[in-house]
Amino acid sequence: MHEFLPVTKEDMKARGWDQVDFAYVSGDAYVDHPSFGTAIIGRLLESRGYRVGMIPQPDWRRKESIQVFGEPRLGFLVSAGNMDSMVNHYTVSKKHRQKDAYSPGGEMGLRPDRAVIVYSNLIRQTYKKTPIILGGIEASLRRLSHYDYWDNKVKNSVLLDSGADLISYGMGEHSILEIVEALSAGIPVEELTYIAGTVYKSRDLSRVYEPLVLPESDVVKEDKAAYAQSFAIQYQNTDPFTARPLAESYGGKGYVIQNPPALPLSEEEMDEIYGFPYTGRYHPMYESKGGIPALEEVKFSLTSNRGCFGGCSFCALTFHQGRILQTRSHKSLLKEAERMTEDPEFKGYIHDVGGPTADFRAPSCEKQLTKGVCRDKQCLFPGPCKNLKADHSDYVALLRSLRALPRVKKVFIRSGVRFDYVLADPDRTFLNELVEHHVSGQLRVAPEHVSDQVLKYMGKPSHQVYEQFLKEYERANKRTGKNQYALPYFMSSHPGCTMKEAVKLAEYVRDLGFTPEQVQDFYPTPSTLSTCMYYTGIHPLTGEKVYVPRNPHEKAIQRALMQYKNPASRELVLEGLKLAGRMDLVGWSKTCLLRPDTNAQGKVNQGKNNQDRQPQGKKKTIRNVHKKKKA
Repeated sequence: MHEFLPVTKEDMKARGWDQVDFAYVSGDAYVDHPSFGTAIIGRLLESRGYRVGMIPQPDWRRKESIQVFGEPRLGFLVSAGNMDSMVNHYTVSKKHRQKDAYSPGGEMGLRPDRAVIVYSNLIRQTYKKTPIILGGIEASLRRLSHYDYWDNKVKNSVLLDSGADLISYGMGEHSILEIVEALSAGIPVEELTYIAGTVYKSRDLSRVYEPLVLPESDVVKEDKAAYAQSFAIQYQNTDPFTARPLAESYGGKGYVIQNPPALPLSEEEMDEIYGFPYTGRYHPMYESKGGIPALEEVKFSLTSNRGCFGGCSFCALTFHQGRILQTRSHKSLLKEAERMTEDPEFKGYIHDVGGPTADFRAPSCEKQLTKGVCRDKQCLFPGPCKNLKADHSDYVALLRSLRALPRVKKVFIRSGVRFDYVLADPDRTFLNELVEHHVSGQLRVAPEHVSDQVLKYMGKPSHQVYEQFLKEYERANKRTGKNQYALPYFMSSHPGCTMKEAVKLAEYVRDLGFTPEQVQDFYPTPSTLSTCMYYTGIHPLTGEKVYVPRNPHEKAIQRALMQYKNPASRELVLEGLKLAGRMDLVGWSKTCLLRPDTNAQGKVNQGKNNQDRQPQGKKKTIRNVHKKKKA
C-alpha cells in the first residue's frame, strides 16, 4: 500500500522532514484518487521531489488550523476542492443543501462559502509574505470580474479579494510546475508574470506583450453591455494557441493580468499524471465517519480524456479544461483497470470510461494541436463542422480491451455521450456496441430541451437531431436483441425559454408518458456563456437580446410544468398554461395536462389528483419512454 501525503506534523516528521515545501489547503476531505484535483497536484509535486503536506478542510474560524506544518518553505497552495463551494452549499433556489459528498460521512458545513477567499485570508493573518497560489475550479472560474448569482452582482477577481499572489487556472499541471520551479530557484513570487495558465496583479502594463484591455472592473459592475463585451473577449481567448494576454483595470489601482492558457497535456504527460502511486482511497482518519461519499462513484471509474469541444453554453469547461481533447493511452488505462480488479471491493464492474464527454477520444480536427480551435465557430453547433473527424474506432478498441480483462464483468459508460457526434460518425459500430455491452437498461442522454429556440441559446443541436438519434438507438437495440430505453435529461428556465417554450417541453414529456423524478433548473454558475446571458439579457457573442426567466415564481412554474402530474404542482401548472395562452391543455382529452374544473363554483378543484387523467388500460412506465402512441 502506498503512503498518503502527510496530514499532520507527526506524519511530516515520520518522513524525516523538518519542513514542507508546500502546504496544500483544500475544501475537500483528503482523497488520494486521480478524480480529485488535489491528489493529482500533490502527487505531481511529490514526483518532482517536493515535500507536500495536505491540510484538508481546515477550521476557517481558527488561524491555527492552517499552521499544521508551520510556515512552508515555498508557499501555500489553496483550492476550494472539486466543486465550487457555493454550488456545493446551495441549490439553484439558494437553499442550503443537506449533504456534502466531499466531506466525511456527507457532513455539511465543513468548508466556508467562497472557500478560496476565506482560506487565503486566514493564511494571511499569520503568514504575511508567504506566497499563496490559488487553484481549482472555484478560483479558475473567478479569475477576472464575474457575475455572482448568490449575491446577484458582479464581483472582483478572487485574486484581489483573497490577498493571494497568483491563480493557476484551468487544469494546472503545466503552470504549477513552472511556478514551483521558479520559487525553488529563488525567484520572488511577484516576478512570476510570464507563466502560461496564470493570473497575477500588476501596477501597470509594462510587462505584458500586446494585451487585450478589457472594460474596467467598475464599468462592468454597472453596465451589463460592457460586461457582455468583456465576457465575449474572454470567451474568444481560451485557446492556448491563439489567446492573447487579457488585462482588467481596477479603477487606477492597477491591473489583473491573465496570461494565455497553458498548453494541453500530451498523451505521455496524461499517462504520467494518472500513473502516480495513488492509494485510490480516502484517508483513514475518515473511516469512523463512514468515509467520503464522492469516492464511491469514481473509485472504479477510469478517466480517459480531458477537454470538450461540445461547446454547451451552460458548461464551464471552455473556461476550465478548454476545447482541445487530451487523452490517455490504452496501455495506461488498462494498467489502471488491472489494478482496480485487484481491489477486494471490486465486484467486476467498471462504472465509467470517459471524461467530460465519454466518446471524445481525439481533437475534433487535425489543426487543433498546432493552430488551436476556431475563435468564431463551434465544432458541433449548430451542426457538425465540415472539418470534424467523427471517429469512434479508438474508443471501441479501448472498450473491447477493457471488457476482455479477467474479472471484468461489465464496463459501463456513465459520463455521457454526445448523440450528435454519434450520428456524425458514418460507422455505427460504436452505437451497436454501446447498446450491447455498455448500457444497463436505460441510456441517459441530455437533449436538454425540445424547442430549437432554447437549444440555440444552449449551444445544443436541434431537436430533430435528437429524434434521429432515438431512431438509430432503437434500430441498434433491435440489431443486438436488446430492449433498452433512452432516459432524457431536460433543463428548465434556461435563457431564451419563455412560458410558451416551457409548455412545449411539458407536452413532450406528456407524450413520453413519464414524469421526471428530478428537474434540472438552470443554475447560473460563474464564467459560462449562459450565465452571462442570464445576468445581462444579451448573447455576448452576437449582441442579441435574450429573454431570461429570472423571477423565482416563474422558474417554479417552468419546473412544475415538467412535473405536471404532481398534485402539488397543479396551481403552478394552471398559471403557466394561462400565461402561455394554452388553456386548451385543460380538459378531458388525452392530450390535456390538467383536468378541467368540475365544482359548482367554477374554481379549480384542488382536491383531485390529476394523475388519474390517464385513460384506463396499461399503465405507462419508463419502458414507454420515447415510444409515442399511434394517432
